[in-house]
Amino acid sequence: MNRQSKMEKMLLHAGRMLTSTLDYEELMKLILELTIKATDAQAALAYRIDKDIPVVRGRFLRAGEDKIKYYKLNKGEGIIGWVAENRESAVVHDVTTDKRFSPKLESFLRFKFRSVLAVPLIGRGQMIGVIEAVNKLEGDFDENDLDTVIGLANQFAVAIDNANLYRDANRRAVETQLLYEVGKKLSSTLNIDEVLEQILDSLKKVVGFVAGGVFLHNEQKNEVSTIYATGYDPGHDEYLQLKVGQGLVGWVARTGEPVIVPDVSKDDRYISAFPKTKSEIVVPLKIDGRLLGVLNLESDRIAAYDKNALELITAFASHAAISIERATMHEKMIKNQRLEEQLNVARQIQLTFIPKHDPVIEGYDVSGVNIPSGEVGGDYFDFIKIIDNQIGIAIADVSGKGIPAALLMASFRASLIAEIRNNYAIRTICSKVNSLMYESVEGGNFVTAFYGVLDSKNNIFTFSNAGHNRPIMLRGDGSIEYLSEGGLAMGIVEESEYEERPIFLQSGDTIVFFTDGVTEVNNSEGEEFGDKHLIEALREFKDLPAHEIHREIYKKIKDYAAPDHNFDDLTMIILKKI
Repeated sequence: MNRQSKMEKMLLHAGRMLTSTLDYEELMKLILELTIKATDAQAALAYRIDKDIPVVRGRFLRAGEDKIKYYKLNKGEGIIGWVAENRESAVVHDVTTDKRFSPKLESFLRFKFRSVLAVPLIGRGQMIGVIEAVNKLEGDFDENDLDTVIGLANQFAVAIDNANLYRDANRRAVETQLLYEVGKKLSSTLNIDEVLEQILDSLKKVVGFVAGGVFLHNEQKNEVSTIYATGYDPGHDEYLQLKVGQGLVGWVARTGEPVIVPDVSKDDRYISAFPKTKSEIVVPLKIDGRLLGVLNLESDRIAAYDKNALELITAFASHAAISIERATMHEKMIKNQRLEEQLNVARQIQLTFIPKHDPVIEGYDVSGVNIPSGEVGGDYFDFIKIIDNQIGIAIADVSGKGIPAALLMASFRASLIAEIRNNYAIRTICSKVNSLMYESVEGGNFVTAFYGVLDSKNNIFTFSNAGHNRPIMLRGDGSIEYLSEGGLAMGIVEESEYEERPIFLQSGDTIVFFTDGVTEVNNSEGEEFGDKHLIEALREFKDLPAHEIHREIYKKIKDYAAPDHNFDDLTMIILKKI
């Protein structure tokens, strides 16, 4: 009874202590201290498992000491590794007689092992690590010690899971804030060095690296060369300019696929440019599927990068690609001597933002068109794949004409796509893009926009209208609805809230999204085409395929217009539920 009472007190004490902190490092130290106390041991080890990392980083604490030592073992190495692989507890009274024991821990930790008691940590049915008591002060570890540590291990696993969730939430908050700051910088400058420097500085805060750079892909020369780098020895310039296919950077430039190398010494593709490099990650920089270059980070730690790091770095790589694209566009325009040449370049870049093909969506017929007026304007539409069975539909119109409008449109598009990738709610996406637009537009300029997400599996379309022309929905029964819920046009006020609304789509429903170039067309009497004539045309052609509907509506507009009417850019999207 005394032993049972002692165990119960220990478990109650541990429960109180383990709920006292959510800081991961504090918790791991507390777990080691509780293990030492519960087993009257000289020391304790904690061993965490990550299935994606071949080398395990553990923690070691001696009784009465405050500082934790860190060690590394290969998976499955040592008694503690055996316990992790077999998910079985182990009590060893003399490690010198056990073949599983790894003597290198003694030399590394400067500590003599005599006996150990190791118990697996199981969290949510998954093997997450091992806790090990080392060298009982008096006698040998017995069944009571084992029962006590097994009881503690259940509490340890729950506490570790909670601390991991808390740590991940904090990490995501930091990452989101850094992405937001980079997005703001991107919207406020065309200086590519400033943006790339901030991107790499931000990455150093959240994933860490000792050397890194952004490399531009030159398709004509079949090579990649650095446009921004930090940490490299100037004597390794030959590494910073490689033929496509050479090194990890060249391999990613050739394949367009990211790569994580936990140990560069074991990868034949690696070319040494920094003597301390032990692991590396390389991510492609892409715009609409086009490879612009690669982002490369190198660490002095084995297995420094994992899938979470890849996801974050990919998000920053998207910002880098946008920055490079905008800077390239800006430089081209600056170099043009004549305004007509500048407008032509801007228009060509603008056209690259318009989808070249209509999306194929099961159960739906969707088609979009942008008919330019000849002058560079600010119309934009896009189909943005989010996940399977979900696609974003966007249409927008930037105030003004010419190059300023094209640049503002590019900034809007970049901000919209970046925020969509953060998986925010539609109303939040609109609010954040509005803030970025407010900081990047001059007074009096603004963007009207409409963004919605089509869930083709559940036939739900959720949207928010930011001051844009109200899309018109013709129901299968002939009734008309306007999609107007949302908020103000973007860039007018610094902070604006947006409403989002879901609608259920049924067979025969048709929606037309459009810019003011469609309805603000005057006839010879000065009367506008307006919603009235658009609805009439929609009713007349509703049974045609989507791409024919917008073509026939355009013919109606052309016939309606006065001979001397100056057409604006004309943009339409037709969405039909089959």
